[in-house]
Amino acid sequence: MTKPRARDLGLDFPGIPGPHNAITDIPGVLVGYTTLIDDAAHIRTGVTAILPHGHDPVPRPVWAGQFSLNGNGEMTGTHWIHDAGYFTGPVCITNTHSVGMVHHAATRWMIDRYGKAFGDDYVWAMPVVAETYDGVLNDINGQHVHAEHALAAIEGATGGIPAEGNVGGGTGMVCYEFKGGTGTSSRQVTLAGEDYTVGALVQANHGIREWLTILGVPLGRYMKEDLLKPKETGSIIVVIGTDAPLSPLSLQHLAKRASIGIGRHGTPSGNSSGDIFLAFSTANKRELPQLSAAKQSFEFINNELMDPCYLAAVETVEEAVVNALVAADAMTTVKPAGLICRAIDHNALRDAMRRHGRLKE
Repeated sequence: MTKPRARDLGLDFPGIPGPHNAITDIPGVLVGYTTLIDDAAHIRTGVTAILPHGHDPVPRPVWAGQFSLNGNGEMTGTHWIHDAGYFTGPVCITNTHSVGMVHHAATRWMIDRYGKAFGDDYVWAMPVVAETYDGVLNDINGQHVHAEHALAAIEGATGGIPAEGNVGGGTGMVCYEFKGGTGTSSRQVTLAGEDYTVGALVQANHGIREWLTILGVPLGRYMKEDLLKPKETGSIIVVIGTDAPLSPLSLQHLAKRASIGIGRHGTPSGNSSGDIFLAFSTANKRELPQLSAAKQSFEFINNELMDPCYLAAVETVEEAVVNALVAADAMTTVKPAGLICRAIDHNALRDAMRRHGRLKE
């Protein structure tokens, strides 16, 4: 049974989403998951894979920008993104203690997928792998994510509406002391007379209950049951994508706007939180610079016209976090043992939003 999403519950989010209200509304972008759940063994984890250029057999630069609001976490490949303005291959998200294995697997996938470039030319892999800590709900020290799990997520990536909540790397995550996880959303924008899509996927594992605000409603004041922790100890990874032709500098600006998107829910980005954001564009598709001509051309939107794109990024991130909360299912805790991480109650959420005039009946 498919669970309702935030808009299905009547939450009145601004903006016009794409047909799937997901990052996969961007043409060519695919999402895949491997979800590992064995309650008896306290395994609740997995891998999420985002393929900006789908299963294209040719290695191509994915133009990108990156921003860290608080750096208590990991996203590999960012040094090169800052220097070159692009990455190659998939973006994967997992738990903190599985980054190395997922990086190993993503490298293997790129070597196999782009065999000629890696075999005949001087091309190397620097995958983007990010993480959040799922040790409250998962035996994170058991390192249960293996290379085949990451490869399955990458190979199985598809379009359509991605699953949300307890899936992929988001399986064991906690958000504002409710069950969190994976969420996505999208917006349609017009820039320079052309129509484009902005989409976001989040792995939401951040915040404490007293901060929680949705569409301006201070839910943390009303939903005080089953609290889990006295301080912020989580993180959030945000991946924003678009088919608009943007320069790497504009994409860095776009990644920064994820800060405002998560800030709308009340988080100040705590010291223990890894709030790390990536933005990419699928436009300006070409071969890698190492394999290209000496002179290059690049089309990009004037920064003076970017405000609608910035707003779309803020709105997609804001809604994606709530979609993660709404889709999640409760889990028992591992650390400390024996508690329950509750899923947000849909009826209580609707009642609170109704009282504040933020529900579309």
